[in-house]
Amino acid sequence: MRAIIIARVSTEEQKEAGNSLPAQMARLEKYCQSKNFEIIKKFSFDESAYKNQREEFDQILDFVIEQKDKIAVCCDKVDRLSRNIFDKRISILYEKALNDEIELHFVSDGQIINSRISAVEKFQFGISLGLAKYYSDAISDNVKRANEQKLRKGEWTSKAPYGYKNITKIDGTKAIILDEDAAAIVQAAFKLYASGTYSMEQVCKKLKEDYGIIWRVAYIDKVFNNPFYYGQMRVKNNLYPHRYPSIISKDLFDEVQKVKSGFNKKRVKYAGLPFLYRGLIRCAQCGLAISPERHKGHVYYHCTEYNGKHGAKWIREEKITEELSQIFKRLQLPLDIFKQIQGTLTEVHHNKMAFQNKQFDELTREQKNITLMVDNLYLDKLKGKISEERYDTIYASLNQQMEDINVRLARLQAADKDYYLTAKYILEISSKAYDLFMGSEVEGKRHLVKLVLSNLELDGEKLVYDAHKPFDLLLKCSDDLIWRP
Repeated sequence: MRAIIIARVSTEEQKEAGNSLPAQMARLEKYCQSKNFEIIKKFSFDESAYKNQREEFDQILDFVIEQKDKIAVCCDKVDRLSRNIFDKRISILYEKALNDEIELHFVSDGQIINSRISAVEKFQFGISLGLAKYYSDAISDNVKRANEQKLRKGEWTSKAPYGYKNITKIDGTKAIILDEDAAAIVQAAFKLYASGTYSMEQVCKKLKEDYGIIWRVAYIDKVFNNPFYYGQMRVKNNLYPHRYPSIISKDLFDEVQKVKSGFNKKRVKYAGLPFLYRGLIRCAQCGLAISPERHKGHVYYHCTEYNGKHGAKWIREEKITEELSQIFKRLQLPLDIFKQIQGTLTEVHHNKMAFQNKQFDELTREQKNITLMVDNLYLDKLKGKISEERYDTIYASLNQQMEDINVRLARLQAADKDYYLTAKYILEISSKAYDLFMGSEVEGKRHLVKLVLSNLELDGEKLVYDAHKPFDLLLKCSDDLIWRP
C-alpha cells in the first residue's frame, strides 16, 4: 500500500527532543518500512493543532482527497493530527477510513483506523481525541492563570509598545524598560496633538522633520489610543495598572482624546482650500464661518449671510494679517520684566525640587505596599482563605488605589519636567510672537493663531477674540502697562 507520513510540532513542543520533527519522521519511516508501505509524500510542519485555521493541514487534506487509490495516512500520535474534537477535518478523515478509502495509522499509540475496526476501537479513538483536547485545554488554562497573575502584578505579557523595549536580564528573566529616545518622541507627539493646532497628518510630518521617523496616520492613531503610556495596560477592554515608568500623564492622554473628538466633528469642506485663515474665523453677527475667496489677485474674507442679510463686509487678507500682527506685538515683554520673570522661575523651580522628591518617595512606597498586598491576596484566594466574591471586591479596591497612585506619580513627574520648561517656553513665545508670526509660512501662522487666540470673529471690519491662558494675562498687562510681581 502507498502511504503518506505526517509529522507536526507546535511552538511549545519544539524543545521536546522526543517529539521533534526529525524524531517523528524517523519513527514513521521505520514503521512504513516494517509494513512494506511505499512512502509517496512526506509532510512536516510547525502548526497548532488546536486552532480552527490550519492552512498547512488543509493542504494535506486536499492531497489525501485527490488520491484515487487507497492510501495509508501515518502519524506518530492522534494529537499530531488534531487537539480539537470538533475539527471537521478529523471527521472527514475518519469517515474516509470507515468507508475503506484510506487507513489512519497512529504509530506510538498503536491504533489503526479502517473499515474493520470494532466499537471498542472506535471508542478508544474518541478517547484519544478527547485526551488530546484536554491536554491543550489544560495548557491554555495554565497560561491564562499565569498571564492573569502577571497582569495583577502589573507585568506586560506581550511585546512592549513603542517608547519601551523588551530586554533579557543577566539571570535570564525578561523585563521592559524605558527607551529614552523613543519615549521623547511619543511625548512630543502627544503634546503636539494636544495643542489642537496639529492634525495627525501634520504631527507625522513634524516628527519626520524633527526626529527623522516616518509614522503613518493609522499608526499614530494607535499610539494616541494606547493607555500604556500613562500607566494602564488594556487587555480585552479591561485596564490594569502596570509597574513601568509612565511617558505621559493621564491628563495629557485625556486632552488628546478630546482633541481627537473635536477633529472628527469638524467640517472638512475647507480642507483643500489654500487660504491662510480658512476655518479660523467666524462671523460675529450670525456665527457662520467666514469664507475666503480670490478676486483679481487678492484674497477676501466675508460672511456668506446664508442665514439672512446683515451687511457683511469683505475684508482683504492683508488687513487681517495686520490686525493679528499687532496683537502678537502686544505680547512682547519689556526686557527687564522678561529677565526678572526668568530669574524668579529658576528660583521657584529649584525650591520645589525637595518637596517633589519627598512626595515621589512616599508614592513609590505606597505603590510597593499595594503590589505586595495584591500578591498576598492572590495567594489567599489559591489557598481558599477568601471567597471569589470577597477576592474580587478587595482586588477592585486595591486596583483603584494603584491607579490613583499611578496618576499622581505621572502628574508629579510631568509637573517636575514641564513646569519650568513650559513657563520658559511661553515667555519665549511671547517675546518673539510678532517676529515668529511675520516670518512664518502658512502653517506656522495658523499654528501661532490657534496657540494664542480663541473664538476669533469678524465684527464688521474688526477682529474680536479671546486669548488662551496665560496669553490673556500678558495681553491685559500690556494694555494696562501694569506689571506686578
